[in-house]
Amino acid sequence: MDEQNVLEALYQAQQSGNAVALATVIRTHGSMPRHAGSKMLIYSDGKIMGTVGGGAMEGRVIQDGLAALADGQPRMVSYTLNDLRDGDPGVCGGSADIFVEPYGVLPTLVVIGCGHVGKALAELGKWLGFRVLVSDDRAELCSPEHIPNMHGYIVAPPSEVAARIPLTPQTYVAAVTRGLPVDEQLFPTLLSAPIPYIGLIGSRRRWALTVKALEERGVSREQLARVRAPIGLELNAETPQEIALSIMAEIVMLRRGGDGKPMQWIGTPQQADAQ
Repeated sequence: MDEQNVLEALYQAQQSGNAVALATVIRTHGSMPRHAGSKMLIYSDGKIMGTVGGGAMEGRVIQDGLAALADGQPRMVSYTLNDLRDGDPGVCGGSADIFVEPYGVLPTLVVIGCGHVGKALAELGKWLGFRVLVSDDRAELCSPEHIPNMHGYIVAPPSEVAARIPLTPQTYVAAVTRGLPVDEQLFPTLLSAPIPYIGLIGSRRRWALTVKALEERGVSREQLARVRAPIGLELNAETPQEIALSIMAEIVMLRRGGDGKPMQWIGTPQQADAQ
């Protein structure tokens, strides 16, 4: 398996939402079975693609890859093939420096509702590097013909969406749906999931009616406080593209730990350095 195949598998893992670690031989000393530049992909279940040399050394690289996936930190590790006490074959007599780099799951944007705003939002999310899943109960809108090049299309009622996708700390859900009955069906499952962002398009009155209906179903105010409604930052947005921008600005702000305040600065360089 050559390096190009490993890189293609890395790309596919990222697109499908699978965390992997990439091990690359940086340099070798003495006799080693693989050369600098050799690559191996390590999946979260311990399976691999490619090789950095096999044997006991490769087994150790796999363990370091799994450790990198667990803590999210890359590492440079030196391995030798001449220490019999550590299980090395003792025949190559060489050593290698291998860089192990974790590639976490891409942030996933789930767009529920594929109308004008949903289409603009999905396209902007894809441009910003998110893995984008779109969903609608109207098959003609939730399709590659209507919104090309998305990572997934889920034709289903809103109440079924949460059961059809993984809901993780890297999942951002934007509900740009059509009305109150949809909201009531959608939110109970989302509110019990460990996702960092749930947003609902619409007016304050729409959200107030949704809150009332959900409270009658036993959903607590504490849970409902997690919902960003109305969705997005206040930009006085009007067009679907402007509304999409306000939504993605809010998502990026929360993901990166921003506060949404203007960055404008008026003052001297000395005052700026003191901040």
